[in-house]
Amino acid sequence: MRDYKWLHEYCLNRFGSVAALEARLPTPLTADELRQIGDDRYLSLIALRVFRAGLKHSLVDAKWPAFEQAFFGFDPHKVVLMGAEHLERLMQDARLIRHLGKLKSVPRNAQFVLDVARERGSFGALIADWPCDDIVGLWKYLAKHGAQLGGLSAPRLLRMIGKDTFVPSDDMVAALKAQGIVDKAPTSLKELAAVQNAFNQWQAQSGRPLCQLSVMLAHTVNH
Repeated sequence: MRDYKWLHEYCLNRFGSVAALEARLPTPLTADELRQIGDDRYLSLIALRVFRAGLKHSLVDAKWPAFEQAFFGFDPHKVVLMGAEHLERLMQDARLIRHLGKLKSVPRNAQFVLDVARERGSFGALIADWPCDDIVGLWKYLAKHGAQLGGLSAPRLLRMIGKDTFVPSDDMVAALKAQGIVDKAPTSLKELAAVQNAFNQWQAQSGRPLCQLSVMLAHTVNH
């Protein structure tokens, strides 16, 4: 794999200046900022990610105020009490996206949020304290304990939240293949560990957050 110096120079050549490059890069939230986000907001973001999966994001986002109302502002203590009959009534609400599997995931994820909060004090504590040099471990934790958070949903959720993570988008996977780090989209523990190790090396060389390195790497793919 190439080092960070090559990655930086490639992106500078592509965008023409440091300012143009920096303008394209995201900034993650700090651990303190992540802790200050309420459990209801985390549940809302989890649900938003689940409903966005496979659907046009703008369609989902336009309906989200109705979801906030239907799910009691995503207060996990209230949402967890929503039973099958309540969800069936929501399936008749034309303001919502009436996908029963996704609707069922919301109270399940409310229970997940409450379980984490009971153990750690808040869901934000889990997100804030998880070390970024094992961010794939957090993906696996979310996929195992949450509902419908497998595949790319966990890293995309973390990006939405503001937690520092890389996201194995199609462009990033193509770049990883070009670097000889993987030969396909990483799914196995071995492949994910190889990608994590590569990002840890680039981070050590650059001091940049994972999300910035992820975007920079994706831009090394020619279109």
